[in-house]
Amino acid sequence: MFYNVLKAKDIVDVKEEKMDREVLMESGDSSFSIIALKKEEIIDTHTSTADAAVYVLDGEIEIHFDAEKFKLDKGEVLMFKKDKEHKVFALKDSKFFLIKI
Repeated sequence: MFYNVLKAKDIVDVKEEKMDREVLMESGDSSFSIIALKKEEIIDTHTSTADAAVYVLDGEIEIHFDAEKFKLDKGEVLMFKKDKEHKVFALKDSKFFLIKI
């Protein structure tokens, strides 16, 4: 069994030059990561190899799927199926969990 207590706010930081990402757990296509993006930073269009959920710890992001976009504030979660092309845009300095199952 694996036990570890982490302070999410201290794992990654918003940086000037690029996003900060830390993979906390990983097994095959499944993973649990925390990501920090500075305001107006974009994670370009890509697809996920597994079903995913994004939970915003701090800030505000938009996730774009083709013609649809979803705005997520602190404390909100969005779930989506694998192979859905999407991109992420930070409306504010933001930190979020990315859970792939």
